[in-house]
Amino acid sequence: MASDGEFKAHSPGETIEALTKEAEALKAKLEEERQKLNDVALSTVAERLEVINYLNIKPRRVLKGHQAKVLCSDWSPDKRHIVSSSQDGKMIIWDAFTTNKEHAVTMPTTWVMACAYAPSGNLVACGGLDNKVTVYPLSLEEDVSTKKKTVGTHTSYMSCCTFPNSDQQILTGSGDSTCALWDVESGQLLQNFHGHAGDVMALDLAPSETGNTFVSGSCDRMVLIWDMRTGQCVQSFEGHQSDINSVKFHPSGDAVATGSDDSTCRLFDLRADKEVAIYSKESIIFGVNSVDFSVSGRLLFAGYNDYTVNVWDSLKCIRVTLLYGHENRVSCLQVSPDGTALSTGSWDYTLRVWA
Repeated sequence: MASDGEFKAHSPGETIEALTKEAEALKAKLEEERQKLNDVALSTVAERLEVINYLNIKPRRVLKGHQAKVLCSDWSPDKRHIVSSSQDGKMIIWDAFTTNKEHAVTMPTTWVMACAYAPSGNLVACGGLDNKVTVYPLSLEEDVSTKKKTVGTHTSYMSCCTFPNSDQQILTGSGDSTCALWDVESGQLLQNFHGHAGDVMALDLAPSETGNTFVSGSCDRMVLIWDMRTGQCVQSFEGHQSDINSVKFHPSGDAVATGSDDSTCRLFDLRADKEVAIYSKESIIFGVNSVDFSVSGRLLFAGYNDYTVNVWDSLKCIRVTLLYGHENRVSCLQVSPDGTALSTGSWDYTLRVWA
């Protein structure tokens, strides 16, 4: 019996090593099988397309007013106003043409990580380290914060929020690794979305009128597609080597772009059910915080930790241009609803509008 015990004492290290090796071998085999399915790369198919030579994108406006890092921003449906939220606990509504501040609301906590305009343009929602999503009706007559309303509460910070197609509901993503759909009027939880194994960092709605699907990206390196009616995850994608900070549907609704701390952006195709493109360069070693498409979907804008915005040709998978101007990491970026401008927010306390 003793000899048996001795044998057991030797084995744990060796078995772990053997199992790790086996796991690696299986991973490699899976990758090999995956590669066999790949008929042709997206960039190869796109070779016959014209190269995008000349993009005249310049900084047109600088929005100054936050006293700390800008964490999130969203264009109003009127294509003119921007809401931004910051580490200073403030939410500001800007007129992007005149750079005037129309409203400034002080939140109960700092680190307001998420803000969003409602489709009507008459409401904004925001939240962050307070774990709550709060809705503010915008009116010029009275102070905005008098009419504020807490809609939902998570068990950890709220990282992102958006209104799915009406002012009546709001969709949130949280550090508690769930997403949730809330009724704005009653504050009732309509649907919970469980499936991620890490903090949910980003959400985006599918661009259809009846939009019942949305995508989420998380620190578990997974991209999940959800059905809003059932609360079920209907598709999942892996490939990133680190936290996913941003997800965005392609305007066609058939693909999703992601940006990650692994310094790459990737494109996942819903119909092919796999990753079809990767946007990276040897020289880019900094994480991606935010991605968005041009209206056509041909350009992919990505904001990085090295203070730049890289503009990628989404089909040829090459970088078209670089936008310099911010003096700290670019934390958020968004193409305006009509596609004529790009807004970026940064840890340098400013927002910039490019066109």
